[in-house]
Amino acid sequence: MRVAVCQLNARDDRAENLKAARNLLQRAADGGADIAVLPEYVDYLGRAHTAPAPESVDGEFGTFFADAARELGMWVHAGSFHETGPDPEHTYNTTLVFDRSGALAATYRKIHLYDVEIPGRVSYRESATVAPGAATSSVDVERIRLGLSICYDLRFPELYRQLAIDGATVLVVPAAFMLHTGRDHWEVLLRARAIENQCYVLAAGQIGNHDPDRTCFGRSMVVDPWGTVIAQAPDIPGVTFAELDLERLAEIRETLPSLANRRL
Repeated sequence: MRVAVCQLNARDDRAENLKAARNLLQRAADGGADIAVLPEYVDYLGRAHTAPAPESVDGEFGTFFADAARELGMWVHAGSFHETGPDPEHTYNTTLVFDRSGALAATYRKIHLYDVEIPGRVSYRESATVAPGAATSSVDVERIRLGLSICYDLRFPELYRQLAIDGATVLVVPAAFMLHTGRDHWEVLLRARAIENQCYVLAAGQIGNHDPDRTCFGRSMVVDPWGTVIAQAPDIPGVTFAELDLERLAEIRETLPSLANRRL
């Protein structure tokens, strides 16, 4: 299976962000991808007071990417967007996955919220405006089973272990990983999740500066079940391709059966 991870610099112009995302999807399809993955908050990454109103799964955002999947004949993992939440003060941070016909195949709401206070460096409380999801989610994408997550989820290995127990062979991480943590942790965590769960990992990140005064690390990549980075994006928006070798995945799980040997 040929996969594409799409890296972009979403800012505070939703129309331009969606246009850029659609162009990346076109490049992914032109490159023969079976599935393309976009980053977290693909449609808007800017100041909260100018953010677009949250919407339902079948709203403008969902329709836009459903149309793209159908027109391109490709599976589309639409990163994430602000879905209408449980109350007026909170949205959900939600992933949508569309099949080749444009039908909605899976939904996942981010479980772990980024509440971090690093004096002099970052102060951020995602939970102030975003409600946590309550359930894991995976979906069969032709020959693979895709396990879904979003950004800060990456730091919680129990989520990925559950996805692997549920049959996932590929783990997906759309993200807007901050520069100061991404430099030290992004690749290490992605490779760890791949190794411990003997899965491919597809990680699509935001890159560059975003309003207000936020810089994302980028370095979108594909990691194989041995923990080897088999494709990595340069530090610019673009599309990075990789081939998933399902025979290699089966061989790794057979010759080093750590997943099968677990007791908890």
